[in-house]
Amino acid sequence: MLLDSNKIASHNADLLKSHANKLVFTASEIGETENIIQKLIDFQIAIPSWALGTGGTRFGRFPGGGEPRSLEEKIEDVGLLHALNNASGAISLHIPWDIPTDYQAIKNLASQHGLKFDAVNSNTFQDQTNQEYTYKYGSLQNVNKAIRKQAIAHNIEVIQQGIALGSESLTVWLADGSCFPGQLNFRKAYQNTLESLEEIYAALPSNWKMYLEYKSNEPNFYSTTVADWGQSYSYVKKLGDKAFTLVDLGHHLPNANIEQIVAILLMEGKLGGFHFNDSKYGDDDLTAGAMKPYQLFLIFNELVEGMDARGMNHAKDLGWMIDASHNVKDPLEDLLQSVEAIMIAYAQALLVDRKALEIAQNENDVVKAQEILQNAFRTDVRALVAEARLRSGAALNPVALYRDFAVRQELIKERGTKTVATGL
Repeated sequence: MLLDSNKIASHNADLLKSHANKLVFTASEIGETENIIQKLIDFQIAIPSWALGTGGTRFGRFPGGGEPRSLEEKIEDVGLLHALNNASGAISLHIPWDIPTDYQAIKNLASQHGLKFDAVNSNTFQDQTNQEYTYKYGSLQNVNKAIRKQAIAHNIEVIQQGIALGSESLTVWLADGSCFPGQLNFRKAYQNTLESLEEIYAALPSNWKMYLEYKSNEPNFYSTTVADWGQSYSYVKKLGDKAFTLVDLGHHLPNANIEQIVAILLMEGKLGGFHFNDSKYGDDDLTAGAMKPYQLFLIFNELVEGMDARGMNHAKDLGWMIDASHNVKDPLEDLLQSVEAIMIAYAQALLVDRKALEIAQNENDVVKAQEILQNAFRTDVRALVAEARLRSGAALNPVALYRDFAVRQELIKERGTKTVATGL
């Protein structure tokens, strides 16, 4: 399904007067807004191919219909999102769920929708059809060398898939760990994993990055081989300059100070990127900003400060991606909401008076420091985010336009009510 630019323009025309009034007020409150708007225009958040269908739990899954049945349809759905917000200009594939049959045709289709291919993701947390060995007891950590070799070969195959698509990064997330005490020798598991990662790292092209994701628990609940940012950092530090830690916001123990983790990794030059989502209890994979918007802002506050200190390009030097499961929402609406929340948090972080904050910190003025951050967080920047979309030819209100034109109903007409997208 394609969204005609005239439909978007018509939608915007109806909202333009109200938006202009809000923008004038916001500019009067903030002052210089052009730099912020341009940074928002430049900022892109990749959409994962596995998040375009309805998610579920171990108790059940309730698909809503019209889900993408193929990689081509997934690209079309991300193209829809990008047309609506002009901030979703990349798609991240999970192999082997999304292996192209014709690479050039897939690249051409993505280009037609203004998309590029972000990080490719390997999968050793599931057994695939016709797989010789099982990953029941781990993949890169496994005590069986043949199983480790199988997992290494899969990751190298994923790199080759990414090269064919024009991707420049590999994301590795391992479910490896143990369920019970005594099941695993922690030191040997670490060493096996490191040796396996070294073989994968050696297969990276010179211009590629490897992102090593960590997770405190699940599916193994006694131990995880890459359990936290420190363990991921210890691996990527040993691997080399092309290896980085990837932060998934839902992969931490309760009350972890994620913004401090981000600051340290950025300072050490080992922060690779993000999987954005939100949570109440664990790895809930909820809409970004739905539960903890202040935390999302605080993370971006550290990102903006740290990236500026290192002279980094906000839009290009880190990997930005959503990783969510839409169990009760329309997946496309959920993704639009997540992108909006991320953009708002980023814009608010750009408002922070860095000089005033540094003075307050140096004077140990705790109250002043809190006021500076909370004033930025409490500033309504939605008009700036909408203006960035407007200048890019996207919708002032993406969710409203999506509903006005009954996009989900049109997708159901095209694809049917019983379609199931590949992924979790």
